[in-house]
Amino acid sequence: MAQVEGFINGTYDYTQLQGDTGPLVYPAGFLYIFTGLYYATDRGTDIPTAQNIFAVLYLVTLVLVFLIYHQTSKVPPFVFFFMCCASYRVHSIFVLRLFNDPVAMALLFLSVNLFLAQRWSWGCCCFSLAVSVKMNVLLFAPGLLFLLLTQFGFRGALPKLALCAALQVVLGLPFLLENPVGYLSRSFDLGRQFLYQWTVNWRLLPEAIFLHRAFHLALLAAHLSFLLLFALCRWHRLLVLGLIELSWNTYPSTPFSSAALHLCHAVTLLQLWLSPQFFPRSVQPSRKTH
Repeated sequence: MAQVEGFINGTYDYTQLQGDTGPLVYPAGFLYIFTGLYYATDRGTDIPTAQNIFAVLYLVTLVLVFLIYHQTSKVPPFVFFFMCCASYRVHSIFVLRLFNDPVAMALLFLSVNLFLAQRWSWGCCCFSLAVSVKMNVLLFAPGLLFLLLTQFGFRGALPKLALCAALQVVLGLPFLLENPVGYLSRSFDLGRQFLYQWTVNWRLLPEAIFLHRAFHLALLAAHLSFLLLFALCRWHRLLVLGLIELSWNTYPSTPFSSAALHLCHAVTLLQLWLSPQFFPRSVQPSRKTH
């Protein structure tokens, strides 16, 4: 709330927004949402009201998650009861900690529901809003890019991506006009150092390894490698079919559609060459037995 107070008092330079927990490291959407909470909770002093608001947000998030599972038909309905009872850490993050993670994830789950309903533009808006609350949501961006490419092709995906980017610019405009470098370096700091005391996934490692730069680069390289591996070995099949369909339905043809068609044919030919042989190299004549 101390960071929010600086914004309310007219400070738009992100490098000057500080609080008890340190400098502000979240994008502009965080400031706008928590400014509303600031006024709704009597300048952040009415903790029970804040907890009630986050309890409602928790229930909304559960409904959004249940809807995703229901539409995909992957989980039987009785599992929902155990999800509500067993999520101790989720209860803590929502009602006790009052972090910005619940707000970001609620917006993300809303965007997934919109994608499932084929509301792609609204889904992209909600996804961008989630990113504006916490940068971690960008980890879902490769999956969204893949869905957009398979659904709309390269040219059709560009307006959706532009919509996501435009919303980020609009939300961050007051701060970009004041200090663009300061806003981008603080709210989208890819090199930020995380504290060992808050880790959940990597507690099995010594703190020295967790804080070492080589470990961070190794994780990033592994993430990018797996994305590339899935793109080349799993996802590209749907992407190739989508691009071929897009190329044939483009009239009149364009240099892009022609190049995409040749690229898809080249990828298909390469896969056929690298695929296992369906016939043996040599057929041994069978000997007749009398």
